[in-house]
Amino acid sequence: MQTTAKSYIKYDKRNFSDKLLLSIYKNMLKPRLIEEKMLILLRQGKISKWFSGIGQEAISVGVTMALEDDEYILPMHRNLGVFTTRNIPLSRLFSQWQGKANGFTNGRDRSFHFGTQEYKIVGMISHLGPQLGVADGIALAGLLKNEAKVTAVFTGEGGTSEGDFHEALNVAAVWELPVLFCIENNGYGLSTPTNEQYRCKDLADKGKGYGIDAFVIDGNNILEVYYKTKKLVESIRKRPRPILIEFKTFRRRGHEEASGTKYVPDALMKEWEQKDPIDNYRNFLIQEGVLTEQLNEQISNEIKQEIDEHLKLADNEPKIIPVLSKELNDVYKPFEFKETTSSSKTSELRLIDAISDGLRLSMKRHKDLVIMGQDIAEYGGVFKITEGFVEQFGKNRVRNTPICESAIIETAMGLSIKGIKSVVEMQFADFVSSGFNPLVNYLAKSYYRWGQNADVVVRMPCGAGVSAGPFHSQTNEAWFTKTPGLKVVYPAFPLDAKGLLATAIEDPNPVLFFEHKALYRSVRQEVPMDYYTIPFGKASVIKDGKDISIITYGAGVHWALETLEKHTEISAQLLDLRTLQPLDIEAIFNSVKQTGKVIILQEDSLFGGIASDISALINENCFEYLDAPVVRVGSLETPIPFNSDLEQQYLAKSRFEEALITLNQY
Repeated sequence: MQTTAKSYIKYDKRNFSDKLLLSIYKNMLKPRLIEEKMLILLRQGKISKWFSGIGQEAISVGVTMALEDDEYILPMHRNLGVFTTRNIPLSRLFSQWQGKANGFTNGRDRSFHFGTQEYKIVGMISHLGPQLGVADGIALAGLLKNEAKVTAVFTGEGGTSEGDFHEALNVAAVWELPVLFCIENNGYGLSTPTNEQYRCKDLADKGKGYGIDAFVIDGNNILEVYYKTKKLVESIRKRPRPILIEFKTFRRRGHEEASGTKYVPDALMKEWEQKDPIDNYRNFLIQEGVLTEQLNEQISNEIKQEIDEHLKLADNEPKIIPVLSKELNDVYKPFEFKETTSSSKTSELRLIDAISDGLRLSMKRHKDLVIMGQDIAEYGGVFKITEGFVEQFGKNRVRNTPICESAIIETAMGLSIKGIKSVVEMQFADFVSSGFNPLVNYLAKSYYRWGQNADVVVRMPCGAGVSAGPFHSQTNEAWFTKTPGLKVVYPAFPLDAKGLLATAIEDPNPVLFFEHKALYRSVRQEVPMDYYTIPFGKASVIKDGKDISIITYGAGVHWALETLEKHTEISAQLLDLRTLQPLDIEAIFNSVKQTGKVIILQEDSLFGGIASDISALINENCFEYLDAPVVRVGSLETPIPFNSDLEQQYLAKSRFEEALITLNQY
């Protein structure tokens, strides 16, 4: 960095004190010097990857200094200045980048893919978009807690093309959430220039389409970034609402170092080098008499000394020694189940009534529990499960959502970061595909990655048999049973549904709660009227027998009962799994050992379903007890048809009876 007399950026120091002006300079210089050191270590093979923010320091530092220390920031790859301005010990950052235990992820993730509650920073994931909706959730939690706080979230100009960006802005606008959306427009998404990313003149124009105040700021002018951002966040605290800022800047190094910058025209690179935020600001301070060459050298040396000292600490830290039990135990936040038993009278309830009652009692028990979903407020949901909830609990806690499954699941994650439980209703389980990414990549992995649990239940009205066609009939539990970090619950009876839903809401981990639509109003049972819980991972023996084990769940339980009523000569033990993750493997093995024959029934199409895994487990662990091959019965390998006759042909129910008889005669 050569000092020149000329400054290519026009600064207005307003009434800022010399102390503040110097503090800003130190905060910008620190990440620059760290980056220069990291680039050396990258070439030496001491770190594996680096995403450079050289030339963009003014944005990270200015925004962070404009916020209060207890306000959350959700940064991205090129926001090292956020972490250093929040005064995270450098040794911890260096350990994080080296994959050591003193970092924030126990070696499980890299670079800035982490969060820290201590410093109110929530890092990104590689899919970029989900953090925008998470910011919505953190901001919503602040409103619910009556806090006058702002949440700041970063994205790049490339990220504004993702659906999450549009969903998050829309939710924030509709709910008037105090979110500061910060776009770092640095010219390129990897190698793709902005003219191939969008057609509007400024990305700030996108905010106007959602009714959001939007501004364009010179992202290399630190005093403008700091001053204007500070004024905007002060305004948001007084009148909660989202604001969008587009910071114009430039990425002077590759997307990551291996990418290089050959695709950038030389003249464009030289133009932005002249606008370097640190060189220009330093020259300005010298011109103003705030900084001298001697003081600048002293500041630089102090930072370099701090870097070297903390690098030694990280270098001397031992490498992580893999411990299998630790890795397996850290997938879920520990949950100590405490059984709550019922002492009240019972009443005959349909499955749908039991779920509604369980949800209502949980809303009473957990005073800040929030439920979100399409049409769930005044309308009561398409199945009327939340009918009357608005009158009882208010619209703050019973929230209609726009049609944006991804952003609402992300919002639920943000609520969890602030300690608030939530239940999200998918109008139909099929629609969860629109929110698949945050579920399997954010909520499922968050606790394992940096210890932040996702205290979220996603209700999943599912299943065929009601002639709803290919987009409203799937039972898609297999999408999630193979995703570590998620729990999957699938009750078949009203009593189980109510107790398991209560447990799901108590559990601090993300739970997919499947509710079969065809059972909503067709299955009745005596159910206790007060609050009670049922443990996960405990299957239920519905019917005992000695010849065959029938292992199933959901509607399959009722199909099996109907078939057994027709064939009283078959002595079968019927095992209702109730939860698929965790799975009651012990009950499965005990049943197989008791009967020697097993048939596994699922409604989902056969290939790749949970029946395949259960079959493999039985073959691997109980082979010597088997008197016949394990039989799997599932639905056809087709989408689910609308016509009722075609649907009946599709469903596994139509083939189960024959398979059961054949196995019994084996």
